[in-house]
Amino acid sequence: MLFNEDKLYHIGIAPRQLEFPDGRVTRAIICGDPGRVEPLARLMDDPQPLASNREYTSYTARIGNRRVLVMSHGIGGPSTAICVEELHIAGIDTVIRVGTCGGMAMQVRTEDTVVASAAIRAEGTSREYLPIEFPAAADFDVTLQLKLAAERLGKSCHVGVVHCKDSFYGQHSPERMPVSGELLAKWQAWIRGGALASEMETAALFCVSATLGMRAGAVLRCIWNQERHKAGITDTVTADELSCARVAIAAITALPDIPR
Repeated sequence: MLFNEDKLYHIGIAPRQLEFPDGRVTRAIICGDPGRVEPLARLMDDPQPLASNREYTSYTARIGNRRVLVMSHGIGGPSTAICVEELHIAGIDTVIRVGTCGGMAMQVRTEDTVVASAAIRAEGTSREYLPIEFPAAADFDVTLQLKLAAERLGKSCHVGVVHCKDSFYGQHSPERMPVSGELLAKWQAWIRGGALASEMETAALFCVSATLGMRAGAVLRCIWNQERHKAGITDTVTADELSCARVAIAAITALPDIPR
């Protein structure tokens, strides 16, 4: 699994790069867009660039006495799974995804915070890790700390199930797909079952983390709710792309260490 002078093949870092005089980095905040890594890291102290390879850009930063890794995971399940796999090899045991989502439930407004307690496995990556009967569930302690952090920061926060898919346009333009009947029927089923929002990475994150024995959670910023839009409801947009990053930063250091 190690190539190029011990650097992990995809994420481009070596495990030894996570060793510091004040301790080893064991926790990571991950996001989809490589362009958000530096701004996210700069919300903390002593941000330092680490590597950039393919869709994986990484920094280290410090929260108090604890250093964390910040890394991008790209779009979709396959790149997210590779990110989590190689972070595990590097010694990371706790991962929080910071991302965006589209609202599904009518109570989820644009700019609301969604903490994913579980994900609907309507994608393909997780099926190569666990049987479909196995739930894609977040770690309880991570989820709790994300909820508490969002409340402390005054966020309008929802905790529950999110929908995870592989096709962005299959969600937003289902009528033009040959499988439109299936997509539209399932969309209504997810809504009737209480799904809060839709995104593309959390099911893979939760299933890969479960397979590897890692703690994982996800906090998502709702950037639009198509169901509210169809109902003629207009929400205020602030475009604060780092709102959920602040929640993750507040939560990640509140977690106890994993016994070793």
